[in-house]
Amino acid sequence: MRRFPAVLAIAALAATAGLAASGGPSPVAAAAATPPNIVFVLVDDLAWNLVQYMPSVKRLQSDGTTFTDYTVADSLCCPSRSSIFTGKFPHDTGVFTNESPDGGFAVFHDRGNEAHTFATALQAQGYTTAFMGKYLNGYLPKDLYTPPGWTEWYGAGNAYGEYDYNLNENGTLVHYGDTDADYLTDVVGAKGRSFIKRTAAAHKPFLLEISTFAPHAPFTPARSDLDKFPGLTAPHTPAWDTRPTGAPAWLAGNGPLTAAEIEKINTDYRKRAQAVQAVDRMITGLRQQLTDSGVTGSTYVVFSSDNGFHMGDHRLVEGKQTAFDHDVVVPLVIAGPNVPGAVSRPQAVQNIDLAPTFQRIGGAPVAGDVDGRSLLTLASGGQTAPWRTASLIEHHGPGASPDDPDVQDARNGMPTTYAALRTATYTYVEYDDGEHEYYDRTTDPYQLTNAYDTLPAARRTTLHADLNALQHCHTDTTCWAAGHTS
Repeated sequence: MRRFPAVLAIAALAATAGLAASGGPSPVAAAAATPPNIVFVLVDDLAWNLVQYMPSVKRLQSDGTTFTDYTVADSLCCPSRSSIFTGKFPHDTGVFTNESPDGGFAVFHDRGNEAHTFATALQAQGYTTAFMGKYLNGYLPKDLYTPPGWTEWYGAGNAYGEYDYNLNENGTLVHYGDTDADYLTDVVGAKGRSFIKRTAAAHKPFLLEISTFAPHAPFTPARSDLDKFPGLTAPHTPAWDTRPTGAPAWLAGNGPLTAAEIEKINTDYRKRAQAVQAVDRMITGLRQQLTDSGVTGSTYVVFSSDNGFHMGDHRLVEGKQTAFDHDVVVPLVIAGPNVPGAVSRPQAVQNIDLAPTFQRIGGAPVAGDVDGRSLLTLASGGQTAPWRTASLIEHHGPGASPDDPDVQDARNGMPTTYAALRTATYTYVEYDDGEHEYYDRTTDPYQLTNAYDTLPAARRTTLHADLNALQHCHTDTTCWAAGHTS
């Protein structure tokens, strides 16, 4: 077997410390024999307010580290997933939307991004890799295309309804119907457990990504969960049904929520809570399989979402794509070797950091044109040098074709093209049409007062320069420097 000196050191340290994702002792022999495994569960449109209904995720938090200031570089499915795969901002992947010519699978593929993902890097290191579930918007399983880097591939296309869908299963198109056994989250969960069992038995390091469609609209729960949470209604934060003062033009026309809109929001929020029950059971099953296979102590388990979701906040009905926290700040939990339990990290981390993290876990080199940085040292509590202080959010809009599953109207939230700078204390937004937003989140945590007009000219100049530097960074070195704002 190929040697993995960097990751062997990590595994040996984890074995010595006796740290495991389940809180129990690590099997020393297994840790010393192979580099760590990775199980990555990525869910679709999950906001922080759903985690309270996911006991398995809360157990994962108890067993690992939660990043409380984790943001996505674009609050939209395909751009966010593109950044996760590559470790690059949208301005470097070229994927800003879900469809060509400004995004989608075709742009990601045609620009050569698929040749430079964490999957290709880990496969080159000897990992057995598997992908299951939702890939990128525009991917068609009927084409029987498998992207590079994946040893096993179970890719779906438009399977948001969770029933009656097709999977490209390693080059064979397989149809799933409308029975309880066909529910997609359960299907990929079973395939994930099988993959772990088979690969662990072969004593090979593995990477497994399971990417669910849940809880994305139409918010389809498993039938066994349809009676859960009776009477549950959407949470009312101070931003509920409240338009910010000084709102940009795309939002300024939104009036109060209607009774019908509120009723739909409450119904859909309950369905979303029901839909994540299957995801939560899936996580329990995956972690149990890791234990049964004897690889818990040598496996990192990572849970996250591609973007957040608003439901009634800021007089927006249901959607994403904005620079408000409810759309860009999402869960990230990491448990595994040498990762302390029940710990929170406040640093400004982003989805561009996941690819280099996975590559460092596997001992793979990280190219200089990757914009993110590995979180491995942060997760293990060893970070002493200052982390970046600012995150970049990029978005192109408005508009999408009617068949885009994320199409939004002005009522749902349809911002024009913008770039945003987010730090621990403020959010600054520049729109291509010349408008600006500035929210001081130390005094206005729910972003209800656009204070841009009150800023001194010198402060505006500094904010623009800081944002511009991040928008035009293209390497680890330049993006890291630009992320340390003045």
